[in-house]
This record gives sequence, structure tokens and C-alpha cells, in this order.
Amino acid sequence: MPRLFAPALTLALALTLSAPATAQSLQPANPQIDYDGFVKRAAELAPVREAHRLPWDQFIAKARAEGALLLDARSERAYTQGHIRGAVNLPFSDFTDAALREVIGKNPNRPIYIYCNNNFTDNMAPVVTKRVDMALNIPTFVNLHGYGYGNVWELAGLVSTKGLGSDWVEGSLPST
Repeated sequence: MPRLFAPALTLALALTLSAPATAQSLQPANPQIDYDGFVKRAAELAPVREAHRLPWDQFIAKARAEGALLLDARSERAYTQGHIRGAVNLPFSDFTDAALREVIGKNPNRPIYIYCNNNFTDNMAPVVTKRVDMALNIPTFVNLHGYGYGNVWELAGLVSTKGLGSDWVEGSLPST
């Protein structure tokens, strides 16, 4: 009896362990989602991103140069509550070819400067710190490159909204 039980148990265990893979492979493919492509692009861009991170003084000087775009990809609500002076808001969730072209223009070489909540020490609205591996700068950088905008620069360090003085536009939320 034990000899019969062992092969049956082994077969049951093998079927159980392969079930998720089988079930997953039965899911229909979605041609509009390419997870592996995103991961590959992010990995390829890692050294580019590292070379395109600037300290505050360089970041803001270059972001204010003629033809440059300071892009705030946070939500419209967060942007309305406060943002770096001169920033244009296009929420990350609204990125499409058309929306990016409308905000950035047709020049794929236009310098674009980005920042996110995790560039601020405040950790309160409108710049509540995200989990470090979920910081908006990362997918924003990857997506802008993916949409064909390769001249993207990122704020590297930490600043305080209060320390920015006139470089920070304090807003408020509309009454509800």
C-alpha cells in the first residue's frame, strides 16, 4: 500500500504545482499589454536614467532654459495643491501619444525635466512619500522614453517645499 500511495502523492503534487502555470497559460493574451517589453526597456534605460539625474541647482536652471519643459506627472489634485513654479501638469495616467504631443510638442529631443513626491522631504500633501520602489519618477522616465522622448532629466535629490521659497507654488484644493 505505501508503494502505491507514494506515486499517487507524487502525481498529485506534480499536478498541483503545475496547475497555476497551466491555468495562467490558458488566460487569453492581451496584445495591448507587454509586461516583458516594459521590464526590458526599464533595464536598458537604467544606466541612461542614472546619468540623467541632476541635483536641484542644475535641475532647476536647466528646466528654466529656453525650450525646456518642466513636467509634473503627479495627479491634477496634487499639482493643484502645490508644484514647482513653471511646471506643466500631465498626470502619468493620462500619458498617450496625443496627450504627450500636445504638452511636449513634436520635437522628440526637447529637454524634459521630471520630479515626483519622492523628491521632497515634506511627506505630507501634496508630496506624500511613495514607497521607494514605486516612486513616480521611474515609470515616468521609462514611459517618456518609450513614447519617443529621449532627452529626459530627473531631479536626483531631496528638497523641502518650504526651502524652495518662490520656486514652490502653494495651491489649495477647491471646496467640495
